[in-house]
Amino acid sequence: MTTSSYVYSAVRTPFGRFGGSLSGQRPDDLAAAVLRAVVAKVPSLQPESIDDVVFGCANQAGEDNRNVSRMATLLAGLPTSVPATTINRLCGSSLDAAIIGSRAIDAGDADIVVAGGVESMTRAPWVMPKPSRAFPARDVTAVSTTLGWRLVNERMPAEWTISLGECNEQLGERFGISRERQDEFAARSHRLARQGWESGFYDDIVVPLGGLARDESIRDDSTADSLAALKPAFRDDGTITAGNASPLNDGASALLLGSEHADLGKPLVRIAGRAAHACDPQDFGYAPVAAAGRALARAGISWSDVSAVELNEAFAVQTIACVDAWLADGLTDPEIVNAKGGAIAIGHPLGASGARIVGTLAHRLVESRERWGVAAICIGVGQALAVVVENAREVH
Repeated sequence: MTTSSYVYSAVRTPFGRFGGSLSGQRPDDLAAAVLRAVVAKVPSLQPESIDDVVFGCANQAGEDNRNVSRMATLLAGLPTSVPATTINRLCGSSLDAAIIGSRAIDAGDADIVVAGGVESMTRAPWVMPKPSRAFPARDVTAVSTTLGWRLVNERMPAEWTISLGECNEQLGERFGISRERQDEFAARSHRLARQGWESGFYDDIVVPLGGLARDESIRDDSTADSLAALKPAFRDDGTITAGNASPLNDGASALLLGSEHADLGKPLVRIAGRAAHACDPQDFGYAPVAAAGRALARAGISWSDVSAVELNEAFAVQTIACVDAWLADGLTDPEIVNAKGGAIAIGHPLGASGARIVGTLAHRLVESRERWGVAAICIGVGQALAVVVENAREVH
C-alpha cells in the first residue's frame, strides 16, 4: 500500500565557523545532538518505533567514518534496535537522506524515518594514500579533506577537476553576472539572516550547542560596499570572493519524517515531488535549474504556484544564475528565494545543508500559510537535487 510522506519536525544546530565555537564537537556528537532534539520535539514518538535513521555526510574520512549515522544513533541514546545508514552525495547528502526516507515511507517500507546530515569541516582530517610498496624513498604529501577534490584520478579530464570557485567563475562569465550583483546578493543574505534571527523565526528550529546559540558566520555589518573591498579568491581578475561565497562550517540538521498514519501530531509539510539531475562537473552550480523543474513536474505544479524557495547559496553567482533561469520559467518573485537568509550568511556545513533548507522551507510555509515550496541544492562534480513540499496545515 502506498502512502504519503510528511515532515513532522525539523531541527538543526547553529552553524559554527571553521575553527569556531563548534570546532571542539566531534561530528558524531553533532549528529547525536540533533537526533535527540528532533525526537524530543514530538513527545508522542516512541523511539523504538523509528524504522530507520538516514544521515548524510560528505567527508567520512575522520571521526565521521564507520557509518556516522549509526554512531550518532547510539550516542543519542536511541534503542539499539533502531537501524541507521550514512549516505554521501556531497553537498546534497542530507537532502538525499530526506528523499530516501520519504521514498521508503511512500512505498510502505517504513512508517517513521529520521533523516538529516552532519559535517565538521574543521575536524576533517589530512589524508595520504598508502604506498604501492613498502618504504617509499620519495616525500609523501598529506591532503586536506575539508573541501573539494583530493587524490584525483589522472584519467579525469582536467576541465572536470578544476576548483569549485573556478567552475563558478566560468558560470559567471557564461551568464554575464557582475561582481556588483554578487556582492549585493551576498549582503542581502546577511541582512535577511539577521532579520530571521531577530524576528524569532529560528528560535523553534535551532538547538543551541557548545555555547553557541546563533549561526556564527552571519556578519551584521555586511554591505555591498564593504564586500566590494574584498580581493578575488580564485582569479586575479575574478568576481568571486570570500564574501560572496559560502564559508566553511560545522553543524548538523535533522528531519522527522512519517506517514499520515504515524502518531506524531500534525505535520508541517508533505513531500510532493523529488528529483535529481546531473551535468558536466564544471557546470554543477547551474544544475538546480533542471532538478527543480523535474521535481515540480512530478508534483504536478509549475513555478507560478510556488510561494517559497530555499536554494543553497554555495556561491552568489550560481544562485543568481539559477534564480534568473527560474524567473524565465515562471517564478513570480525573486524575493521568495531564501527570504530568511541563505548559506552565504548562515553557512554551509556540506552534509547538513540539505536538511537545513527543507526545515527552513517547511517553517516558512507554516508561517506564511502558503501552499507550495521548493528546496534545491547544487552538488560538486555536476549534480543537483530538488524537493517540492506542500503545506500540510491551514493555507490561505
